[in-house]
Amino acid sequence: MLPRTGDVLHVTRAASVQFLRPIAFRVIRVLDWPTYDGWLWLDGYELNASGDAVSRRSIFVQQEGLDQIQAAPQRHPHTVGTSRRPLARTPARVG
Repeated sequence: MLPRTGDVLHVTRAASVQFLRPIAFRVIRVLDWPTYDGWLWLDGYELNASGDAVSRRSIFVQQEGLDQIQAAPQRHPHTVGTSRRPLARTPARVG
């Protein structure tokens, strides 16, 4: 699972040894920095127990060690309706 913007992840020691105390993490983006195979740099916010952001962090983790708590909301493409009626065009009076 490659994290997406808005995903909330449970980051534990399975993702990296630096996380002795697990954290909840909301992803801002996956950074495209060079890494080892299976590792990722994530930019995002550490969340407290009530889901509020407490600090912004960039973390280096193993992709397979991440657990998704909440998926990002689905994005709906913006579509323009075709049922619009055309504007009435009339000549303008001058003078």
